[in-house]
Amino acid sequence: MTTADRYLVSDIKNILENGYKDIDPRPKYEDGTPAHTISVNHVMRKYDLSKGEFPICTLRKQAWKTGIREIFTIYPHPTNVLSEMEEMKVTWWTPWDIGDGTIGQRYGATVKRYDLVNKLIENIKNDPYGRRKIMSLWQETDLRETPGLAPCAFLTIWNVRGKYLDMCMIQRSGDMLTASGAGGINEIQYAALLLMISRVTGYEAGVFTHFVANEQIYDRHIENAHELLRRAEEKESAETLVKKMAEGVADQSGAAGEGAKDASPMLILHKDPGCDLTDIAVEDFEMVNYSPMEPQLKFELGI
Repeated sequence: MTTADRYLVSDIKNILENGYKDIDPRPKYEDGTPAHTISVNHVMRKYDLSKGEFPICTLRKQAWKTGIREIFTIYPHPTNVLSEMEEMKVTWWTPWDIGDGTIGQRYGATVKRYDLVNKLIENIKNDPYGRRKIMSLWQETDLRETPGLAPCAFLTIWNVRGKYLDMCMIQRSGDMLTASGAGGINEIQYAALLLMISRVTGYEAGVFTHFVANEQIYDRHIENAHELLRRAEEKESAETLVKKMAEGVADQSGAAGEGAKDASPMLILHKDPGCDLTDIAVEDFEMVNYSPMEPQLKFELGI
């Protein structure tokens, strides 16, 4: 299993064993039923991309290209206009239309208003060891200006470390099994952003750390949570069997070694160092060694 898979198993067990149920939740399912959750506070996960620890879950298929398309609407081509998002093949924000064809003064609109990403790139290039490399989508002026969904993943902090660029992402709230969990869409998106900013500024992508202040499993997702735990057991058993068989072959042949080991999934960005951020496209990314378990799981969303 990947690093993300192991984190996910641990986090699911933690929520199921130690989580607390919310009271009078804001989100509702499509049928109008309150979307209750079981939550824990203060979840942290850490991946070293330079060592091949890319945060993607293999216990179910992750639509990684879809996630990267969405991050493009926030940073490389920031917008809050639904029609522009749809042109970039981001089509799932319609339920959050505030009535004027936008999602309000949120996400990409905030990045554009304060020129956040260009200022970050300039800061990294001109003052690499400065400690003020922060992009915050939580701008009180913007939140009060219009209605709209308050940003979930709202803060990134960047640090240069020798030839590496490290980044941590802070998330106020996360739906673990659909987006925010280990190896889920949010981690894929922001790890991809780290790859992009690293390439633009001439560094190698280093450590990506994800902190979620409140992470939840929705009550209608609990059955899927148990299915993911079952898949993890199945996958681990299969990997253990393969390892034992490989060790047996090595013993019989007198060969030394640790046995067979599958390469971990990794996202590769095919773009030269020093490129412009706006020149990077989804097609420049390639996911290698990714073989997720089937069939896909379906999750009812709380909106």
